[in-house]
Amino acid sequence: MNFLVTGGAGFIGSHVCERLLRDGHAVWTLDDLNPFYDPALKRRNLAAIQSLQKPFVFVEGDVADRAAVERLFREVNFHQVIHLAARAGVRPSLLEPALCQRVNVEGTANILEAARAAGVNKLTIASSSSVYGVNSKVPFAESDPIFSPISPYAASKLACEALGHVYHHVYGMDVVMLRFFTVYGPRQRPDLAIHKFARLIAAGRPIEVFGDGSTSRDYTYITDIVDGIMACVRQTFGFEILNLGGSNPTTLSRLIELLEHALDKQAQRLKMPDQPGDVPQTWADVSKSRRLLGYAPKVPIEEGIPLFVEWFKTAGGAE
Repeated sequence: MNFLVTGGAGFIGSHVCERLLRDGHAVWTLDDLNPFYDPALKRRNLAAIQSLQKPFVFVEGDVADRAAVERLFREVNFHQVIHLAARAGVRPSLLEPALCQRVNVEGTANILEAARAAGVNKLTIASSSSVYGVNSKVPFAESDPIFSPISPYAASKLACEALGHVYHHVYGMDVVMLRFFTVYGPRQRPDLAIHKFARLIAAGRPIEVFGDGSTSRDYTYITDIVDGIMACVRQTFGFEILNLGGSNPTTLSRLIELLEHALDKQAQRLKMPDQPGDVPQTWADVSKSRRLLGYAPKVPIEEGIPLFVEWFKTAGGAE
């Protein structure tokens, strides 16, 4: 099949492209290589995909550019779309809330509308655990009320989920919204905590620890996320919202300990106040994904951090 993967030069997207190619599909990716982080890292990801010598086409462009999106759908007969492109992250969205909405919400509307016009019926779209906000009930289930986002990023992903439902309800399109829980692994964005902490610890520089270290995240290794995405593309759902997470929260203090052990180096901690927009905990209830997808996360954080550090020392650490 012909797949369009938006954001395919990025962290999650590049792994998805590789898996699709290895499974025998043809892949196009639309990515604007924006300077949110060093575009050279995204070009490195693209080079890794191209080295597979499989049917892969990179198109440089912005999902928020409606004309560019429509042109691509006219030029290629896509069978499915995996829409991962976004301006990601809670903290960046607080600095540039309008940009976050333009790319995430308008970009998603452009992809959905272009797919509808081209007769592409099946889309798998990235959402985020951030939509749960400060949820007192754990673990977080897809049926939980989600009307209290606490960052522009979370609000944008809520809007994307609503758009997906509209296109299913009005046009009968098959749309799955995947709520990712703190994805990590090789090629992780350098601004995210695990990668940032590893870089600073390795360099002997202090790391900023927001709060008392008790906040927790449901860290999810990249291969588990890709497994969930691939399970989605093989089925039809109508419209569904599904959690993809490790379902095993880890405190910030424990995360730092695991990084120290894997790097064989002590961290210098710089205590900081709580960060606006951050939630105290995330924890995925994956029972629905297990039932509908056969989803079963395989990589616990005690195994995933050493795997990440192994990659970091050979590739990421050279940044």
